[in-house]
Amino acid sequence: MAERKRKRTRGLFAPRMASALARLAVLTLLAGCATLEQQGMTPPPPQTAAPKALRDTPQDAERKRLIALYGGEYQWPRAQTYLDQVLVRLATASDTPTQPYRVTILNSAVVNAFALPSGDLFVTRGMLALANDTSEVAAVMAHEIAHVTARHAFLRAEKEKTEAVIAQASQIIESRQKSDEIEAAAARTIASYSRQQEFEADRVGIDVIARGGYDPFAASRFLTALGRSSEMRAELIGQADSSRPDILATHPSTPERVAVALQVARQFGAPGVGDRARQPYLDAIDGVMFGDDPTDGAIRGRAFIHPRLGFAFEAPEGYVLQNSAQAVLGVASGGAEALRFDSVRAPAGKSLKAYLTSGWIDGLLASSIREDKVNGLPAVYADARAGEWNFRVAAIAFNGDIYRMIFAVKAMTPETSKRFDESIASFHPITPDEQKLAQPLHLRLAVAGLGDNATTLAAKMALIDRPLQQFELLNGLDSDQLKPGESYKIVAY
Repeated sequence: MAERKRKRTRGLFAPRMASALARLAVLTLLAGCATLEQQGMTPPPPQTAAPKALRDTPQDAERKRLIALYGGEYQWPRAQTYLDQVLVRLATASDTPTQPYRVTILNSAVVNAFALPSGDLFVTRGMLALANDTSEVAAVMAHEIAHVTARHAFLRAEKEKTEAVIAQASQIIESRQKSDEIEAAAARTIASYSRQQEFEADRVGIDVIARGGYDPFAASRFLTALGRSSEMRAELIGQADSSRPDILATHPSTPERVAVALQVARQFGAPGVGDRARQPYLDAIDGVMFGDDPTDGAIRGRAFIHPRLGFAFEAPEGYVLQNSAQAVLGVASGGAEALRFDSVRAPAGKSLKAYLTSGWIDGLLASSIREDKVNGLPAVYADARAGEWNFRVAAIAFNGDIYRMIFAVKAMTPETSKRFDESIASFHPITPDEQKLAQPLHLRLAVAGLGDNATTLAAKMALIDRPLQQFELLNGLDSDQLKPGESYKIVAY
């Protein structure tokens, strides 16, 4: 939750917001084209001329908005230089070697990568952490280059315009029911069209990395890691099936893409062909920040700590938290419960109770309002209802701001209400120990010794949730066996 970026939202408990909170478990697994578009990368050959540099274009404003949305640019010169070199090699091997490109690292823990039609490529810190060698990062970047060269964004926009015209016409000449059917069919058409573009970008991207001398099997390896990452998060939030795509999903499920990627890669030979360049890549990302940027608050297990704003709180048992510029979001029980935490500037001359009843909450139950203290801080509690959802709301005054905690659940039982109240009561000024705990985490390299295995290196991880599973995920391991003398990624301060 970025400082001074939290937005006041009117109608926070409107039915549409209630269902949006309930669907948070699904939404947090979707990271746009990037999340399902990742692929690998590799080191550049010596004496390779750089591709044309991008100049500012009319799309530069869009670029700036995207950068701001993902926490700004992340400055890590060693990784940036390495990615630039990989981009040179990929651009030279592509069908449009004169197309200007540039790659930007985004300060986000979300696993994502995407491209603008201008040739601007973006990769997040989270994507760099998940990739295990240069060929995998090259695969991600080549996939994005394929979107640019195939003009997918333009073609999809044209398709959407066509379907919108058809849908608009149907509203005029057909019944409302028929119009709804046509709009639903149009949505399915767009989704299918996007899925086809993803498969095409996978195929083209693999061809580019193979021509560039990289391991063509890198794409399938990275997509497999992506699937494992989604499965782990689904397990954490209690979601039974992370692989089943929504009927209108804009991207193919990972198993589908892995199968296609393997089929395409086999056309270039058996596994082992091409350059992986594992150690140079690991050296380039050694020290990159991992997880949330504590400048905007840090998640440590169920705790959220904001060292700059000076507060901390703990979500109820079973919740998985995710930080964003607008709010801290949490889900539990597969999306059956949800949490939103944000803040606004305290309005001058208005009490907490007056603020709570000022209209920013739909469905507020006036009889439930009660004033109290939370660790010595002024607070007000209330309940609200919208449709089939029940809400517990709290507003806490601290250092000139109002911090809002909002819990959503269908059945507000006494036990559920108690858990929510305990979480609200955990809001407090930060302690010195929490200040230390909120220091940024980084990717570090650990060299395996003769007696080391995944368990011994995972013990060095400064992570609370499933350190062994996360160590295996970060290093693409399927077993406990490590190779003595090789470097492995760990997470440490």
